[in-house]
Amino acid sequence: MKGLLATIAELHNSPEPNFVLPSASCLIQARECLIQTLPEIGLGVPKVTKHLMEEIAPGFNASSRSSNYYGFVTGGSTEAATLADNLVTAYDQNVQVHLPKETIATEVEDRALSLLCELLKLDPAQWQHRTFTTGATASNIIGLACGREYVIAEAAATRNSFNVSVGQVGLFEAMHQAGLDEIQILTTVPHSSISKAASLVGLGRASVKIVGMEGSPHKFDMSLLEKNLQVPGTASIIAISCGEVNSGQFATSGMDEMRQMRKLCDTYGAWIHVDGAFGILGRTLDTANYAEITRGCEGMELVDSITGDGHKLLNVPYDCGFFLSRHKDLAQNVFQNPNAAYLNAGPAGDTILSPLNIGIENSRRFRALPVYATLTAYGSAGYREMLKRQINLARSIASFVLSSSDYELLPQLSKPTEEVLATIYIIVLFGAKDEELNKNLVQMINATSKVYVSGTAWNGKPACRFAVSNWKVEVARDLSLIKNVLESVAQEWKASKTKF
Repeated sequence: MKGLLATIAELHNSPEPNFVLPSASCLIQARECLIQTLPEIGLGVPKVTKHLMEEIAPGFNASSRSSNYYGFVTGGSTEAATLADNLVTAYDQNVQVHLPKETIATEVEDRALSLLCELLKLDPAQWQHRTFTTGATASNIIGLACGREYVIAEAAATRNSFNVSVGQVGLFEAMHQAGLDEIQILTTVPHSSISKAASLVGLGRASVKIVGMEGSPHKFDMSLLEKNLQVPGTASIIAISCGEVNSGQFATSGMDEMRQMRKLCDTYGAWIHVDGAFGILGRTLDTANYAEITRGCEGMELVDSITGDGHKLLNVPYDCGFFLSRHKDLAQNVFQNPNAAYLNAGPAGDTILSPLNIGIENSRRFRALPVYATLTAYGSAGYREMLKRQINLARSIASFVLSSSDYELLPQLSKPTEEVLATIYIIVLFGAKDEELNKNLVQMINATSKVYVSGTAWNGKPACRFAVSNWKVEVARDLSLIKNVLESVAQEWKASKTKF
């Protein structure tokens, strides 16, 4: 055991790798080294340790250990979170049942979620349905499940039919009792996990309807939204993208719009769910230099539920999302484990709910400990400083792209440079002006093994995306490398064209 722990410590303390992608030869070698059949007599820990570290690990993408990974919005793991995650494995706690006489694990989880609310400038007393999940997808499933429960109950109440619960009688019967023909999800440029969540909670992917503005599809067309809310026999869940994944842009624009949306939802019995997987951390910022972002995060205290990802800008290890809701009573209607005496919670009057009765899973890791550790280690000021560095690097990349003769920033906005940069959060979407280079751009950038970008599309054409989310970002250092890579790729392409 000591040998394995020493190996892990050595890996953690080793210099940051100079690569983000394994070479083709590393991938081939790693695949060839995989054990093909289960051995009758095990190899033993020392041999497996060597096998993992020397043969398998070189085939991994080194994303979380490199600040030069800009693919998916994947933060690294802060030192405090890494320490805590090792303790999670060592102690292997079951954190799904609140047992205050046996362990403080659920109290640590509740405290971590309360601290998280404070980081996001939300009153913990108002967000008592709170839990950790595997990630934003699971949190979106919880949000739509709660929203489904709420809108059906609201519709039933207008018919003087009360205590109608999907969790109890099922979706078909609950909608029948509520007099509903349809439940719709109204949104703008949603993340794909919203459609997946809609499928899983029985609403269907076709229930997701786009109500974006013409010319600014990520923004809500408030007139179209209200028109859809008024459809007879239809209940509605509004899903807000607080940071659209492809462009980083925000779906709402300040408190006045959020108050208008809240009034509409109260009038028509709708639920507001926010997918704030990475955008919600914008609430930690001050308005100086970040007014566009803070406006996009205003009014979140008015919504019904919020999704977030810890393994994004919170920079804790992968497999950590969170869910917050202002409707504590709905939680157990949807997620309770009935008739299981051995799963009873703590003593009467205890305000901490057993996590297995307010979320999807009955078993999971102690995800709260890395969150608790990193929040207490760095505080709100530390996270604000991290995010500012990430935003400043993203804006510096965007500024370079705007000044380049080889690349173009997307979406193309006919605004002064300062105004364009002010809208940049942590996502930089761009492409090459040469259409042939643009088709090969992602592969050429990643082939340098110096930085990694993700491929996407914009207006039907290939595009590249920088997603800046690692806590180790250093603007001057990282920008210099990125500029070097982009310039060398453009030069290499031009040189290849002159040969023919």
